[in-house]
Amino acid sequence: MRMPGMSGLDLFETLTERGNRVPVIFLTGHGDVPLAVNALKKGAFDFCEKPFNDNLLVNRVEEAMAHHAKERAAHASADSVNARLNTLTSRERQIMELVLAGKFNKVIADELNISMRTVEVHRANLFDKMAVKTAVELANLLKR
Repeated sequence: MRMPGMSGLDLFETLTERGNRVPVIFLTGHGDVPLAVNALKKGAFDFCEKPFNDNLLVNRVEEAMAHHAKERAAHASADSVNARLNTLTSRERQIMELVLAGKFNKVIADELNISMRTVEVHRANLFDKMAVKTAVELANLLKR
């Protein structure tokens, strides 16, 4: 895609600034090393000069698509965790922090000046909302 008065690299930068995450492979007949380095530094997946080998280009496109699929899955997972975190009440967040610090229900109850049964209820709700069964699972989920 070409836009009048805009280089391919300028267009790429504009798309990247707008949040485009699709991998881009530059194909050029007039490239040089500084241009290639600049494109790759700005996030291009690859930079190929004409003439190019069709098979190698297809391989790079397949690699770019596989890489993009992995990135999308990782972003979807992070978005899912953030959506679940947003469902927590402020008290559940407090308890989550203390659970992640390794504190027992009795200690949490004492620190927050609430009953141990209340801590157990909030902890159960927290685990349900975050779709985990243990504090270790919760820590691993949030680590990602």
